[in-house]
Amino acid sequence: MSLFIAPPFGRPAFRYGMRTGTTEAIHKPAARYNRPLTGRRENFGAWEEGGFAGFVPRERLMSGIDQMRAWVVDRPGPVTGEPLKLVHRAVPEPGPGQVRVRVLVCGVCRTDLHLAEGDLAPKRQGVTPGHEVVGRVDALGPGTGRFQIGDRIGVAWLGSTDMTCRFCLRGAENLCLSPRFTGWDQDGGYAEYVLVREEYAYALSDAFSDEQAAPLLCAGIIGYRALRQAALPHGGRLGIFGYGGSAHLVAQVAVAEGAEVHVFTRSARARELAMSLGAASAGPSPVGQRIGLDAALLFAPAGSLIPIALEALDRGATLAVAGIYVDAIPGLDYERQLFQEKRLRSVTANTRVDGEEFLAIASRIGINVTTTPYPLEQADKALVDLSQGRVTGAAVLRVAEAG
Repeated sequence: MSLFIAPPFGRPAFRYGMRTGTTEAIHKPAARYNRPLTGRRENFGAWEEGGFAGFVPRERLMSGIDQMRAWVVDRPGPVTGEPLKLVHRAVPEPGPGQVRVRVLVCGVCRTDLHLAEGDLAPKRQGVTPGHEVVGRVDALGPGTGRFQIGDRIGVAWLGSTDMTCRFCLRGAENLCLSPRFTGWDQDGGYAEYVLVREEYAYALSDAFSDEQAAPLLCAGIIGYRALRQAALPHGGRLGIFGYGGSAHLVAQVAVAEGAEVHVFTRSARARELAMSLGAASAGPSPVGQRIGLDAALLFAPAGSLIPIALEALDRGATLAVAGIYVDAIPGLDYERQLFQEKRLRSVTANTRVDGEEFLAIASRIGINVTTTPYPLEQADKALVDLSQGRVTGAAVLRVAEAG
């Protein structure tokens, strides 16, 4: 099975082989891949590869259910003040290029917490959070052909890109000027159904259960991109600041690739988990230690940790900040924290190729996913627990039974 990533007309597109984990260039105009729907409704034949796969009969577009439960961001504010509300909404119908997913599990990400509390301003009133979605395709919109009814797929943070801006054209779609994000611009997976453009969804390996697969779709992917941006040399010393849903996944990738991993977190339970998953050490802080890290990743949204992490770096090393939000960063001492070519860089979203690469690696190394489950009705409690450090590994919402 292959994922086609097509830039605008005249540029080479790429086919990503989901089984082989390789990418090859194909010279296929995007206009052909993204052509508008012009067929007649009576035509149930297939077009050429990349075009319309046939109109879907009306009965394949309807689940027979017209209402669903969904959490919405009602009034952003402290998570203990109930900023989310559980409501009933109409089940959405897929448009051209979209599939509808019956949600089985949705991961709870710290980005959802930032959205609920207003650190990230909602893009629209009443948006449904959630962007680590595992579910089954239950309806196909016009022009789809990549998935079939019943396929298990993943819906992640990157909902769409324009494919025409200067960043998309150079393969940096994570920096797209007109992106749309699941659970921020468009409704996400804290609901019983969600829509996704099929080219932005992921086919999921049977190696992971629904509950295990959900955190891979953001916590895993963004952690993987942060690891690559940190440019850790083979066999190097990696420092990880904060050890939750994302950190406990990427740490296993680093260990599998030969790194020496040192974890810094205030949570005793998280330190125990880190050591059980192969960390060389786990403590509350690197202050007073002379480790000389070859790279570091910051997952905690605390700007006060940035000077501490920079000071722990060896010469020429990089600190990658993986979060979408951090609070105020104190002043930096140039000589102690930046001199000798130390680097500080942020990590912004991910590309689909990042996602495919990480999912392939996770399956190959048999990554261990630690989860804390909640029923859909307790999404607000899951966010409170996350904010207060009571979640070990990744929190997930059980939305529906598989089948």
